[in-house]
Amino acid sequence: MEDKNQKNYEKALDSYRLKGKRKCRRCGNAKGLIRKYSLYICRRCFREIGDEIGFHKYH
Repeated sequence: MEDKNQKNYEKALDSYRLKGKRKCRRCGNAKGLIRKYSLYICRRCFREIGDEIGFHKYH
């Protein structure tokens, strides 16, 4: 039973460590990151280049 708990603990630590490695591809900022569709672009950069990469704003 201890082995199972140890594995779950290690998985939790690994996922926690990954969060700090996620950064914007364009500016390197880690806050406001858009991960959907594997974009990995922060919201500020997305507002600047959204139209260029095929996203359109609806009114």
